[in-house]
Amino acid sequence: MKKIQVQELLSEEISDLKLKLIYGKEFLKERYISSFRIQKPGLALAGFTDHIHPERVQIFGNTEISYVNSLTSEQRLNAFENFCKKRVSCVIVTKNLKIPKELVCCVKKYEIPLFRTEIVSSRLIQEIMFFLEDKLAPETVIHGVLVDVYGVGVLILGRSGIGKSECALELVKRGHRLVADDAIHIKKKQDILIGTSNDLLTYNIELRGLGILNIKDMFGVSAIRMRKRIEIVISFVDWNSEESYDRTGLDKKIYNIMDIELPHLILPVSPGRNMAVIIEAAARNHLLKLMGYDAAQEFQDRLMKKMEENRKLEINRIMMNQGVE
Repeated sequence: MKKIQVQELLSEEISDLKLKLIYGKEFLKERYISSFRIQKPGLALAGFTDHIHPERVQIFGNTEISYVNSLTSEQRLNAFENFCKKRVSCVIVTKNLKIPKELVCCVKKYEIPLFRTEIVSSRLIQEIMFFLEDKLAPETVIHGVLVDVYGVGVLILGRSGIGKSECALELVKRGHRLVADDAIHIKKKQDILIGTSNDLLTYNIELRGLGILNIKDMFGVSAIRMRKRIEIVISFVDWNSEESYDRTGLDKKIYNIMDIELPHLILPVSPGRNMAVIIEAAARNHLLKLMGYDAAQEFQDRLMKKMEENRKLEINRIMMNQGVE
């Protein structure tokens, strides 16, 4: 399971949340967060601590603070003691609420980082979940090219030198957008895959004979995207006259990346084939399928209907001939 240190909450990426460290600077690297989900420990403060998840960010909002303020000092200390002994990763108090001295006492005892922010709980939870989901997402790296074609994230795979980058350049020239070339970093966020470029290769594409080209400088910012959801996978393969390739579109193939199944097309490459145009057609066809129209299936249905009509006509003809005899 992927984890991050609590000190990541003080990174520049979420500086707009204005998290202020109240206590625990020396423990920021010792405490870890393993889930993007947030916990508000209301019942835990009332004594039911069975479902406290230690490696989640714990949020104390107006409800929690108002409840403990209704208790006596001894009851507050006991409530925070039972909660903190679960060794939670960190605690954040929202809305600049006054932090009970009993909470400060307990986080010091159990070495738990304590933060405060002026942001309200609802916004804080939303922003931190988005941040943690990105940081904790499982990831992998795949060699290929990722392009945005008509809003569809197309991952192009194939052996080195088969023409993936050349095809991507042609697609950019035709008005589409490059996301990543060569090393594609893919993160799994719930049930979708998000592809981005290696930081060093961002905006760049490698073409044999020309070298490294900067797509942003050559074609403008409209020709690039920082990240894109991957929706279909297209594999370039060398043309083999003895190989049987799909000619109807009814042979559905699947490409699995981190247990996510994606539509997979295998396109043979040969001199004279305009691969960029074919990928455009594949992206358009994918959009039609999302809207409920499958051209291959519709063709098969018409073909089967025609065959059935011809079969009935043939039966009627045979029966009529037998009647004449």
